[in-house]
Amino acid sequence: MSDGFSKEEKAAMRAAAAERRRKFTPEQHAAELLEVIESMDEADRVLARRVHELVMAAAPELAPKTWYGMPAYHKNGKNICFFQASGKFKVRYCTFGFDVAANLDDGPMWPTGFALVAMTPDVEKRITEMVVRAVVD
Repeated sequence: MSDGFSKEEKAAMRAAAAERRRKFTPEQHAAELLEVIESMDEADRVLARRVHELVMAAAPELAPKTWYGMPAYHKNGKNICFFQASGKFKVRYCTFGFDVAANLDDGPMWPTGFALVAMTPDVEKRITEMVVRAVVD
């Protein structure tokens, strides 16, 4: 058991603090997000690239921007969804998730985070459907 935050968690918190201080244009945020994707391990990078393509095709109104040092997509300044590389926290799978601003409510309980280990046509379809639903006002 750890007595505090891991080295990776501390790095993510530093990244989030730096992101809040930046006065980037939307284009600079998008470029930074793509740089983050390109810096990932190959397996994570392949998934992150495809997630990025799917999200931007499904909801072009979302603004790509890093969030805790990982790719995320915002609407009206609020995080809607994000990708977390497995290498970020040295875990066995990537995560594609949704934040509280996403419109995914479905009764008293619904999933907001998904382990992502491979990109299949069914996975692509599900990501697309969920992103479309998440951005509906």
